Amino acid sequence: MFKRKKLKSSREIKKKARRNLSSSFSRQKKNYVVDTSAAINKFVSRLIKKGLQGKVIVPNAVIAELENMANKGREEGFIGLEEIAGLHRFKEKFPIQVHFQGARPNEMQIKFAKSGEIDSVIREVAISNNATLITADLVQAKTAQAYNLPVLFLRPKEVREKKRFLFWKRK
Repeated sequence: MFKRKKLKSSREIKKKARRNLSSSFSRQKKNYVVDTSAAINKFVSRLIKKGLQGKVIVPNAVIAELENMANKGREEGFIGLEEIAGLHRFKEKFPIQVHFQGARPNEMQIKFAKSGEIDSVIREVAISNNATLITADLVQAKTAQAYNLPVLFLRPKEVREKKRFLFWKRK
């Protein structure tokens, strides 16, 4: 009969998916497109300090997504907007250019953002600029690979909740 395969955990599936994603970049001037996740994790400024050079393109869809998060009071939105705003200061010290491109997402794309509609807009900007996509989103990275788009995947640090121990007095 058929052997039933052991179901893999989400962690195992993601680990396997990350195997052929690159986190290294060359120091040659290239075009790079910033994904929302890369801005939130402050990866772009770190890469520039490590030698990334060229044209850094921020899709207007990324700005819209960060703005939406910030308007909802989410810290990630403010962190991402601060990261993008800080890129302008790097232009003076490092060989980079910062450009904003693409349309803002429409109502349908915003409504289906969790289904990948905004990610699709971001990939389109990368494709149209012959650029490398910088992302910390595993699904975005794997989808970009499926389109044969160069990807620079930087794994975000996992945030682990601290275990809370409850102590009580016995009477």
